[in-house]
Amino acid sequence: MKIKDIEVGKLFLAPMAGVNDIGFRKVCKMYGADLTYIEMINANALLHENSHTKKLLETADNEDIKVVQIFGHDPYTLAKAVQSPLLAKFDIIDINFGCPAPKIVKNGDGSALLKHFDKIAEICKSCTNATTKPITAKIRIGFDVDENIAVEVAKICEQNGISAITVHGRTREQMYSGNVDYETIKKVKQSVSIPVIGNGDVVDNVTYQKMLQTGVDAVMIGRGALGRPWIFSELKGIKIKSKFEAIKCHIDTLRKLYSDNELCITLRKHFLWYIRDIPGASKYRLELATTKNLNESIKILEKVYSVAFC
Repeated sequence: MKIKDIEVGKLFLAPMAGVNDIGFRKVCKMYGADLTYIEMINANALLHENSHTKKLLETADNEDIKVVQIFGHDPYTLAKAVQSPLLAKFDIIDINFGCPAPKIVKNGDGSALLKHFDKIAEICKSCTNATTKPITAKIRIGFDVDENIAVEVAKICEQNGISAITVHGRTREQMYSGNVDYETIKKVKQSVSIPVIGNGDVVDNVTYQKMLQTGVDAVMIGRGALGRPWIFSELKGIKIKSKFEAIKCHIDTLRKLYSDNELCITLRKHFLWYIRDIPGASKYRLELATTKNLNESIKILEKVYSVAFC
């Protein structure tokens, strides 16, 4: 499918905060992701151009189409962020109307905006008027538990210039619990003419096919890729050569930007995800969670994978 005039494929890595570092995105791209989103970036931070934000915006050499997600609640600030020189290299800019995190919602950002249709319209219009690049949006189906406003919000986004919309099939109050509402995703697809991307609980081919049955143009995978960047290859029927090589690539990519001491801590969650579903690996969890030596962490991971996949 195409987002505006950009051909993008059908399998996307979701923009997960604190997860989508350059190494993880590179590996997901290597293993079949068609689009890999940089984690959501604060619009205000873009305008201040601080060093941490610049590091988050580093892109991998295999990210041929570059996508970034931004968040905020002020239309003027978001429009200025879209025009930031730091985003000049990005092909597509996504606006977050769906993040359920308490600290994001408390500030009036993310899914808090689902309570303010007029603000969503203003943000979409100001951002799409600020650039010729495709501006996309990510939403949830509502804020409160039984709320369902996805179709209305999708139409507002389309009417104000948004080029594609991603729908996570839960409300904000559900967070990540309960079942994904496939029927609402299907209704959104039927109600707008722009591409619709389905998101939520795609973890294997069964759930992938279930999402495709809604008629969506593409599928976005978030938590299903944690510790499993090769899920994209699996869904495409591509044989995986070496899972441990993916982990090494993840680490080696980040070593170009960060010190080993920094990485030993920041990569810890990824290491634990990488061994999560491996039989017999539980005895190594404590070692990975406590070691302060990156090379030692790599040796533990190598041992786990050599035993499990020999």
